[in-house]
Amino acid sequence: MKYSEFIDTKKFKNQSFGFKPIWMPEFLYDFQQVLTTWALHTGRSALFEDCGLGKTPQSLVWAVNVFKKTSKPVLVVTPLAVSYQTQREGNKFGIEVHRNQKGIPKYPITVTNYERLYLFNPHDFGGIVCDESSILKNFEGKMRKFITEFSTSIQYRLLCTATPAPNDCMELGTSSEALGYMKYDRMLGAFFSHKGKTTSQWAIKGYAKNQFWQWVGTWARAMRKPSDMGFLDGKFALPDLKLIDSVIPSKVPPGKLFSCPAITLNDQRQERRLTLKARCERAASLVPKNRPCILWCHLNDEGNLLESLIPDAVQVAGKDSDETKEKKLIEFSTGDIRVLITKPRIGGFGMNWQHCSDVIYFPSHSYEQFYQCIRRCWRFGQTRDVKCHIVSSQRESRVVENMKEKEKKSSAMYKGIVKNMSKYQNEETDDNIRNSSIKVPTWLQ
Repeated sequence: MKYSEFIDTKKFKNQSFGFKPIWMPEFLYDFQQVLTTWALHTGRSALFEDCGLGKTPQSLVWAVNVFKKTSKPVLVVTPLAVSYQTQREGNKFGIEVHRNQKGIPKYPITVTNYERLYLFNPHDFGGIVCDESSILKNFEGKMRKFITEFSTSIQYRLLCTATPAPNDCMELGTSSEALGYMKYDRMLGAFFSHKGKTTSQWAIKGYAKNQFWQWVGTWARAMRKPSDMGFLDGKFALPDLKLIDSVIPSKVPPGKLFSCPAITLNDQRQERRLTLKARCERAASLVPKNRPCILWCHLNDEGNLLESLIPDAVQVAGKDSDETKEKKLIEFSTGDIRVLITKPRIGGFGMNWQHCSDVIYFPSHSYEQFYQCIRRCWRFGQTRDVKCHIVSSQRESRVVENMKEKEKKSSAMYKGIVKNMSKYQNEETDDNIRNSSIKVPTWLQ
């Protein structure tokens, strides 16, 4: 064996666990057809596509193909209330989807929530789709381990998420492990060095950067808009997003001579409590009178006070049963509820609320929560500019600054992801991309 051949054996290569598409409908856009075809051919893959790019119809077409291949139903697992939305999408495209919360598999596609996954038997299914798979890292370790083990018992697997930062160590490790590729700890050892005490402080080793993205490119595709993979953007253009800071005065805290930014987490929590009434009153005053609006809060007392201040508002609270939460979220989707109040961890994933363009948000240090909450409304398919009021106090300035700084870093990070992955993910799709017509030389005309 020549040395060059030996080196070639060490390269990461696309692993095919799948098959050629049996059915590819015309209702999928060109880039959706290419991605779905690739996902079927790969058999176990992840689609990191931005909100509104059609991950749901892609995953349903993927599921139909797996059903036709295996003659076994496919399980689609979603966040709370998104199962209803998935079934509605299936009806829209003429795909039979059954919502089931009792552990009974239905042909050809069964959709359920993550909270009810334990009721099902993985051996009943030929494939599984984990919608909003980034939510997995928010579950406790025991639950996340159960979801991963459940998935690994199924032959064909698809993960879908619009996360703003799919190179998060925890998320990529969880995704790779759930798909049956490299395990989380092995991935860290192979490509990362530890720069701090938390998982977010792992950094890609300089010499391993190209190899890392090549490896990710064998099982994942990342895209913010169709042109990231060489397609025409067409109708996939976002309206403007207007972020408006609404700052209320802070009182001088006990034992201080003057007001200053809250530095420690304890100080910030205390400030949030001290300004709760004023912040809620400001938020209530910003709610439009005749349009849908959603308010995102973090404390139970915030939600309760907002509900009492806004006459036609409905709160989805942690104390509600899963059935009640789902019912209220669906009613906001259908327009039966005009003003919704809830927390990011309850309704911040998966819902399509393009009918709403007014958002009011109490900031936190989590940019992912902010991103997901905004993206419920500001997504492809939204026809109006989206207005988001960020309501905070003067002493919460550090929280707001941190959130906005993370926003800048995340945007730059995602551009880097697409750039680094494009050389690997476009290798298989070049023949399918036709962004411009080919001009024939004059001497051949």
